[in-house]
Amino acid sequence: MKKVLMMGALALCSMVAQAAEGIVGYWTTIDDETKEAKSVVQIYEYQGKYYGRIVDLLKDKEAKAKTPGSPKILGMDIIWDLEKDDDTFSGGEILDPAKGKVYGCEIWREGKNLIVRGKIAFLGRNQTWLPNTTFKGKGGKLVPRKPKL
Repeated sequence: MKKVLMMGALALCSMVAQAAEGIVGYWTTIDDETKEAKSVVQIYEYQGKYYGRIVDLLKDKEAKAKTPGSPKILGMDIIWDLEKDDDTFSGGEILDPAKGKVYGCEIWREGKNLIVRGKIAFLGRNQTWLPNTTFKGKGGKLVPRKPKL
């Protein structure tokens, strides 16, 4: 009985630690079609809201977004204005730079991974982003730059 209680307490501590970790950090995105690593996104907090910037493209570093002016995808903010709501981050938007479309966004942790949901009304699609422990950022405080849409 004592061993079962100890295991339950450890599991609860693990879940609390995961929730406390949040979403800030570097995440590897996976291409929906090829299932290969596609980019590295840095999720960062700015004035109480959360944003995501593409900090590395793993294939075509010169790829351009299908948004006005066709800016480079590398360095572009694709997530903006998320707010923490218990264990979920929601209320913001996410840009699919390859399509030039903006969706509502919701993000949460499942274990070590990040689940990113782009949605229109109640319809949506989830992606699983993996923690990236090898990318070395430049450091410094990031300021959001919402792309022209």
